Amino acid sequence: MKPYLVAALQMTSQPDLERNLLQAEELIELAARRGADLVGLPENFAFLGPEADKVAQAEAIAAQTEKFIQTMARRYQVSLLAGGFPVPAPEEAGKAYNTAVLVAPTGEELSRYYKVHLFDVNVPDGNTYCESNTVKSGAAYPPVYRSEEFGNLGLSICYDVRFPELYRHLSAQGAEVLFIPAAFTAFTGKDHWQVLLQARAIENTCYVVAPAQTGRHYQRRYTHGHALIIDPWGMILADAGEEPGMALAEINPGRLKQVRQQMPSLNHRVF
Repeated sequence: MKPYLVAALQMTSQPDLERNLLQAEELIELAARRGADLVGLPENFAFLGPEADKVAQAEAIAAQTEKFIQTMARRYQVSLLAGGFPVPAPEEAGKAYNTAVLVAPTGEELSRYYKVHLFDVNVPDGNTYCESNTVKSGAAYPPVYRSEEFGNLGLSICYDVRFPELYRHLSAQGAEVLFIPAAFTAFTGKDHWQVLLQARAIENTCYVVAPAQTGRHYQRRYTHGHALIIDPWGMILADAGEEPGMALAEINPGRLKQVRQQMPSLNHRVF
């Protein structure tokens, strides 16, 4: 693979599918104009609203979103990672899978992942989250998509970042770039977001691409922002800050090789 540009998009999604997809297209177009070949959307990019509303609309959200990402990939000739949207779970009524999908510039689906770790947490800021009320957990490790153009891409979603064994599995499967799209809470994000992403990059000597949600979405739902791209040494290459926009940086196979030679920890694993 040759060096290429990747964009980690940052959005303030609302409980409004049409508005969110319009915002997403504006950012995808901007990323393509800036030369990005691979573009990542954050978790909940298509809909970020009350859980009951999300599940009630899941079928429509899934149908429109899948058509949207295929159209965007073809229109702007980019590979696109849709970082998390609800897809109804046929096995369990009233629940959906939190789903990440990677599509090619042809619109062809390349890889799909159902989020495994669900965010059931009482956050100290007074907010309570119980993702498992409306989301069915995936039952398999995330896939690694092997690409001559982009290297080996490992998928994950948000809360997964707190479970290093998942990323160790991805690196053992050959991952070189880890996608971690998120809607990280504002309260936890200020202390944990950056350090967790850097840890996943350093311990696996992988690039990390982390699209993000930012700002106020509805009621008391606030997210941290700071979409990041991090190199295998843990250096922050791009930070989107706190406003909608993007982090844009180069993925360089030479840098990946250099870091893995300097710090060959993946070769020294005992267990």
